[in-house]
Amino acid sequence: MNTISNSLGSYAWMLPFIIVLVLWDSVWKLIAMWKAGRNNELVWFICIAIFNTIGILPIIYIFLSKKKPEENRNN
Repeated sequence: MNTISNSLGSYAWMLPFIIVLVLWDSVWKLIAMWKAGRNNELVWFICIAIFNTIGILPIIYIFLSKKKPEENRNN
């Protein structure tokens, strides 16, 4: 039992880092899943829900799904 507590103690510095990563991923994932649901994009919704990419896939989806501003055609 003593060796287990010693080994866990040596990795205690990683706990704040892991918590920050989980929060980072969760925020981006929730935003991207909400946008994918609103846009009726089931494939993106499922991929974002399944794959844990530390926020990379949700960020890519959010930037790719931005609506382009419509140009003024009354010129």
